Amino acid sequence: MATVIRLRRGGRANAPYYRVVVTDNRARARGAVTAELGYYHPCARPEPRAEIDAAQALEWLKQGAKPTPTARKVLSDHGVLQAFATGAAIAPKQDEGAETEPAAG
Repeated sequence: MATVIRLRRGGRANAPYYRVVVTDNRARARGAVTAELGYYHPCARPEPRAEIDAAQALEWLKQGAKPTPTARKVLSDHGVLQAFATGAAIAPKQDEGAETEPAAG
């Protein structure tokens, strides 16, 4: 199965938001989704807002998923494509409410 990372539109007229999703490239735009990587909200005020699960996106890129041009820009803005090009690992995002244990020492 050839996979693609694309944006899936939602929202009302003149107020779109997009989900960044992984899907089969032969599926229609509103078809089944393999994974959801995050969202992109270009009309948010005061500036556009996006949140991407970078670790999961990097894994899909390593498995051969091809981003569309617009999805490529969103991933590039979050440093995912740079990490993919250099082979660097991205640490999974920790929950803001979770406390980390102090190192013993």
